[in-house]
Amino acid sequence: MLAGLSDDDPAGITTYSVLGTDHGYRLLWIIPASTVLLVQFHLIAMRIGAATGKGFVGIIRERWGHRWGYAAVAGLVFANFGTICAEYAGISAACSLVGIPPWISTPIAATLISLVVVLGSFHRVERVLLIVSATLGLYLIDGVLAKPDWPLVWHNSIVPHFPRDSLGWIAIAATLGTTLAPWGLAFIQSYAVDKKITLANLRWERIDVVIGSILTGVIGLAIAVACAATLHRAGVHINDARDAAAALRPLAGSFATVLFGAGLLGASLLAAAIVPLATAYSIAEGVGSPASLDLDTHHFRIFYAAFVVLTVAAASVVSLPDVPLIPLIYSSQVVNAVMLPLHVIALQLLARDPGIMGDSRSGRVSVFAGWISIVLILACIVALAWSWIGAVTSS
Repeated sequence: MLAGLSDDDPAGITTYSVLGTDHGYRLLWIIPASTVLLVQFHLIAMRIGAATGKGFVGIIRERWGHRWGYAAVAGLVFANFGTICAEYAGISAACSLVGIPPWISTPIAATLISLVVVLGSFHRVERVLLIVSATLGLYLIDGVLAKPDWPLVWHNSIVPHFPRDSLGWIAIAATLGTTLAPWGLAFIQSYAVDKKITLANLRWERIDVVIGSILTGVIGLAIAVACAATLHRAGVHINDARDAAAALRPLAGSFATVLFGAGLLGASLLAAAIVPLATAYSIAEGVGSPASLDLDTHHFRIFYAAFVVLTVAAASVVSLPDVPLIPLIYSSQVVNAVMLPLHVIALQLLARDPGIMGDSRSGRVSVFAGWISIVLILACIVALAWSWIGAVTSS
């Protein structure tokens, strides 16, 4: 559930907001489609973790060698750092709605999150994050307060419509990248190992994954619908989630603005813990070091050091004046989409490998469904590249 809901982070909220604001109801279908893929590949990643007792980078090292393990770490760090900055940008944006400047809100949030993760045990950290994740339910209320055209919402959520221009394809790729983020796939596998999930209790964890993924899609849809019903209708253009919250005030009321801002803060705090955790798991696994929230904090641990360094670096970037955060946030989601095929192909190969999975390897139906999904993801990326090349050529 945490792995799914943390996908509705500030980068995700910004992406869903732009999708609804710039394209109305037309491209809503990409959110349910991405949610189906989220369920599918989160289940695969968790099953690999339960069967092998190793995280994504750890199993890459074991199966294909240290070089590929280091390459996986480098790729995840490259893609994840922009997303971590986005989480702290979200904290800054939410706090600025009530007049708290970034140079105050960002360091305080970074310090509190680091203390909870480094000093807390696995179950204590998990409880705190679950409580924070409950604030995302506020976006469901926002979607209703916006008074959308419900028949159009249902129709466009089910029936795909192709984008009219390259910006539409970029929005689709960014939505796919923010919903089915590579860091989320790496996180859920490492987290399953840290939680000591085994094949024996996999049945209940499957229910957890499905519920968390569906909630992720429903919340993302509510954000896009709220913006489509208000900002798109009014012809308003936004750059980030803070713009969306401020623009909602005259269109949906001050209460909607408060809910949007509170949801943004909760989502930011949740993801500001989860994304550095996902990256820290990968870094520690890549160098063969222990990776767990239950490690002894009295001695130097690469896992905790990586978490703190990533947190401090991202908080420092966001605290700097005149840093182009919006291009960084939005482009990081496109980078996620471009890196996604490599990650899901690796998961597919690992899940089918009898030397890795033993008797719990994927069956024929699962393998077929996985490759169909991978082809669809690749088609989306190719369409994005083709439309972008066409736009550059025509200009």
